[in-house]
Amino acid sequence: MNSKELFEESKKYIPGGVNSPVRAFRGVGGEPFFTRSAHGDKLCTEDGRELVDFVCTWGPALFGHDHPAIRAAIEKALGNGTSFGTPSEGELEMAKLINKMIPCAQMVRMTNSGTEATMSAIRLARGYTKRDRIVKFAGCYHGHVDSLLVKAGSGALTFGNPDSAGIPADFAKLTSVLPFNDCGAVDECFSKFGGEIACIILEPYAANVGLIPPKAGFLKHLREVCDKYGALLIFDEVITGFRVGAGGAQAREGIMPDLCALGKIIGGGLPVGAFCGRREIMEYIAPLGPVYQAGTLSGNPLAMAAGCAALKMILESNPYAELERKSQFVVDAMRAAADERGIALQTPKAASLFSFFFNENDVVNYDVALRSDTKRYAQFFRNCLDGGVYLAPSAFEICFMSTAHTQDDLEKAAEIMTKSLKKL
Repeated sequence: MNSKELFEESKKYIPGGVNSPVRAFRGVGGEPFFTRSAHGDKLCTEDGRELVDFVCTWGPALFGHDHPAIRAAIEKALGNGTSFGTPSEGELEMAKLINKMIPCAQMVRMTNSGTEATMSAIRLARGYTKRDRIVKFAGCYHGHVDSLLVKAGSGALTFGNPDSAGIPADFAKLTSVLPFNDCGAVDECFSKFGGEIACIILEPYAANVGLIPPKAGFLKHLREVCDKYGALLIFDEVITGFRVGAGGAQAREGIMPDLCALGKIIGGGLPVGAFCGRREIMEYIAPLGPVYQAGTLSGNPLAMAAGCAALKMILESNPYAELERKSQFVVDAMRAAADERGIALQTPKAASLFSFFFNENDVVNYDVALRSDTKRYAQFFRNCLDGGVYLAPSAFEICFMSTAHTQDDLEKAAEIMTKSLKKL
C-alpha cells in the first residue's frame, strides 16, 4: 500500500491514524507520508520517495539513521535476550556514562520515555522539598503529564488552566505558568508563592515552540531564585541533552540544575528516558527513600546497548563543531534567500538545533512565537517536501542536524529550501 492507502486504513484502527498528534500533519495541511526505511540522512517513503531528513526521528538520530555501530550494539545485545526484569550491566554502564558527561548527574534513574523522566523528577522534587506548587514556562513542553499540560492564565500570577480535556482543574491549580525569558515574572511569582514552590522546570533552550534560546542571565537568575527560596531547579534536557554539547545545555551555559531529565539520544533510537541529579535528592527515590518510582521495562538491555554506543561515539568523535558548521550552512542559506526575497524570517540556531519563524520580531517567548505566520510556514513546508526535503511538520517544532548529513545533501537541500522560500 502507498502512504495514502495506509493512512486511510490506519484511521480505522488508530485515533487520527497516528500515534503522536504532530505526525498527522494538521499544522501544515495535507496527509502524512509513511516511512518504509531510514538510513543515514534520508527517509524512504512507502511511495518510493527519498527525503533528506531534518527531523531525525525528533532528535535521537544524532549520527543519522541506522548507524552501523549502534546497529551492531543492538544485534550483540539481542543475542542475550530482549528484556530481563532484573538489573543488568548495561544499566550501570549507561549510568556511568551519564555521570561522566552531564555535570549534575551524581546519580541516575532510567525510565522508558522523556515524559516519565519529567514526571518522576517533579514527583521527586515535591517529595524532597515537601512542597506542592511547581513553576513552568509557557511554550515549554515536558511530556503529556497532567500537571504539565497546563497553559497560562490571564496573568503571570493567575492559576494555570488545563491544556487538554481529561485534566482536572485542581491539577492545574498547583502549576504556575510564566513567560519564558522574563525574570520579572519569576520574581513576582516567587514573591507571592515562594514558600509553596517545589521546583522550576524548563527546557533551558525552549524547543517545542520552535527554538527559543535563553536571554543572557535568565538561567542564572533562575538558579539564584531557587537557591533563595529553597526550590529545586529542573532542566528538561530530553532534547538538548547531548544535542547542544556532550554535557547538554547545563554545560554549555554553565548553570548547574538540581535535577535533569534526559531521553532521545541516550536510547540510540530506541524508547528510553532518564532523570538524574544531586545524590542527596536522588536518594529520596525508592528503595532508598519515600518517593516511589518504577518501570517494568526501565533500563531495557537493547535500549541500554544502543544508547551506550551513541554516547561512546560522542566521547570518541566530539561531533559538535561539525554539527554547528552544518546547521549554520543551512541557516545562512535561508537567511540569504529571505533577505533577497524581503521575507521576515527568524532563524534561531543552537548547535544541531534550528528552526524557522516567519515573524518580524525576535522570538523570545511563546506569545511572540504565536504571532508567527503559520500559513506561510505550512506552504514553505509543503514546497520543501515536494522538492525532497522533510522539515518539522509544524511551525512550532524544530529541526535537527546529524553527522550523517553529507555536504552534497546539504547543498541540494539548501537549494530546494531556498527555492521553496522564494515561491512564497
